[in-house]
Amino acid sequence: MEGNADGSKDDQGDRPLPNSMSATFRLDHVGEVVVTIDSDALSWKTVRAEENKRDCLCFGSNVETEIRFSDIYAADFIKWGPIHEPIIPKSGAHFLSRVSMVMMYRFAVHAFQKSQTQNSPWVPVMYIFGYNDTQTCLMWTKRINASLSLQAGRPKNLLVFVHPLSGKGKGPRTWESVAPIFNRAKVKTKVVVTERAGHAFDMMTSFTDSDLNSYDGVIAVGGDGFFNEILNGFLLSRHNAPYPPAPAEFMNSVSNNKNHSGQGVSNSSSSSVGPTLDQGVKDGSHNLDREPVLSLPHEWFRFGIIPAGSTDAIVICTTGTRDAATSALQIVLGKKRHLDIAQVVRWKTSPSSIDAPSVRYAASFVGYGFYGDVIKESERYRWMGPKRYDYAGTKVFLKHKSYEADVAYVDVKTVNPPAGKTSTASGTRQWWRLPKTHDKVTCSVNCPVCDAETKSGCDSEDLKWLQCKGRFLSVGAAVISCRNERAPDGLVADAHLADGFMHLILVKDCPHPLFLWHLTQLARKGGRPLDLDFVEHHKTTAFTFTTSNDESTWNLDGELFPACQLSAQVFRGLISMFASGPDV
Repeated sequence: MEGNADGSKDDQGDRPLPNSMSATFRLDHVGEVVVTIDSDALSWKTVRAEENKRDCLCFGSNVETEIRFSDIYAADFIKWGPIHEPIIPKSGAHFLSRVSMVMMYRFAVHAFQKSQTQNSPWVPVMYIFGYNDTQTCLMWTKRINASLSLQAGRPKNLLVFVHPLSGKGKGPRTWESVAPIFNRAKVKTKVVVTERAGHAFDMMTSFTDSDLNSYDGVIAVGGDGFFNEILNGFLLSRHNAPYPPAPAEFMNSVSNNKNHSGQGVSNSSSSSVGPTLDQGVKDGSHNLDREPVLSLPHEWFRFGIIPAGSTDAIVICTTGTRDAATSALQIVLGKKRHLDIAQVVRWKTSPSSIDAPSVRYAASFVGYGFYGDVIKESERYRWMGPKRYDYAGTKVFLKHKSYEADVAYVDVKTVNPPAGKTSTASGTRQWWRLPKTHDKVTCSVNCPVCDAETKSGCDSEDLKWLQCKGRFLSVGAAVISCRNERAPDGLVADAHLADGFMHLILVKDCPHPLFLWHLTQLARKGGRPLDLDFVEHHKTTAFTFTTSNDESTWNLDGELFPACQLSAQVFRGLISMFASGPDV
């Protein structure tokens, strides 16, 4: 067998390791392989390639022959132990020969493979290499770890919040199942198991920017509601931005606007609306006077989710799967995706109340009517775990309650028309339209829509508002697609993680069977829940809502939010996630 590329052996001193080297090892379950390491990858080929290809049933011909360092998260020396030979059938027999093995010094390389049966799940894999000399194994371990240390964006220190009751009490067990991945990757974790509702929120609010600067990010082990709690604790004390216009303020400025029938008027108010990243503070804002060190959006500070909730829509949309190991691997490998965030302002809790503005943030969904009633009803049945949503949803559906409301929204046809299509021969503006079904681009890894450099906002005087009055079974705004196990395509199949828009969905009052058909379409892969006469779908950057209902409950990422007068706006890529995006 060989040593270094120059024929020498490393003595584990301070001597620099070669940039490229090669040696012959025994790979567990494969046999003798020539391993080469360079600046980008670890690769190998079998010494007896043709023989292994002909004889090996389970391993040799299907094993990866190259792993890029960007896909390796750890390498460690595991001392003396067995290296198994390839499984080879006896000649002319229908049964396998006995597995043989040799004892050697070993080192392990930890990486991942994509699932063979599904698009998105990542499966941890371990390649064990054996050699007769301990110093050679130590040298190769050191060389691989040196290459891993050069991988940009990987976290070194994380704050981890674990919800002890999330998903019927599986939060701690979920964290225990993935903690070894963080340990192998040498990522330090400060783990906080929350003791009460709002514990994580209070801690995030109390942290100074100096405290958070010692971490590369925050991880939530729980569901969407738990992540929302952490997100709000972070943003409420750090995000400085003007409020969206209040419904009353909006109505005064567009008093001549007609009910939604394709007619609208431009809003000439000075309120800043849309996915701008204005860091100024409006009078009366909830934000602190201090200038934050962690300005937003931030380049390196990221959020992550280890799914342990009842729905886990945010993690499904950002990683592609509801799998704890996949999330852990994407975190330790330092994957990064920007995520839009909706700022929601409650102006009134009830029609007769006198309230100060109250601000909340949402990463996935803001819903009223059916969705608000379901989340309110489900709170009574938390002891049922995830099944409570099905039970509560059935009860609310049978009541078939609709609400009188007044909704206004920014018409996105006035936001960023494509170059070269700003006018027609008649002199009227040719505004951008929503794509037809076959034109739609689904958000995925390396999404061209999310990665586009263009901004989604524009000056407020260019914005055009439309208004819709009537009775609604539900009013919802999806920031992302909101895919989950009950809605495989989500509420809006082509919503994006970071395009600066949200999707306003208005379900008008209709008979029971029609609403059931809408819900059935949501539950189907490839369903068309928005292509119905009683459903309006508007891509927008901001909306306002008013109702006279005394008890009005909204669903914000699975959390209750009472409001009869509300407005919301979306901020493009406000936070970053430890995620690569879904494979679709």
